Amino acid sequence: MEVKKLLVLTVGLPRSGKTTWARLQGVPIVSPDAIRLALHGHRFEALAEPFVWAIAKVMVRALFRAGHYTVIVDACNNTRKRRDEWRSDEWALSFMRIETSTEECLRRADAEHDDYIIPIIKRMSDQFEPIADDEKV
Repeated sequence: MEVKKLLVLTVGLPRSGKTTWARLQGVPIVSPDAIRLALHGHRFEALAEPFVWAIAKVMVRALFRAGHYTVIVDACNNTRKRRDEWRSDEWALSFMRIETSTEECLRRADAEHDDYIIPIIKRMSDQFEPIADDEKV
């Protein structure tokens, strides 16, 4: 009997603790933020985004084919559309919602003098769509 592979998507705002949680799990992590930095050295480059997400999907498939049974995608995944893009017959999909308040995420960004991320936190907070019952495994 083949064991079904599990893809875990983190769900939460920037600075909510998604990466900290993911690193503690002891399984491979695919991080679009790390891909961006490796690819073009910036936190965001609009023209490169389709390529970033294509690389992330290839990395997930490669990690499963390399024998891993659980892989984490460490990204905000704050909308249903973004989460649905990860659905596949190749793996089961699960979510880890990191429920840190917008105010706390903004406080953390401010404490690190990360002015770049502050408007992104606010925008993503406004756009956030809770995980619906029909999305859950």
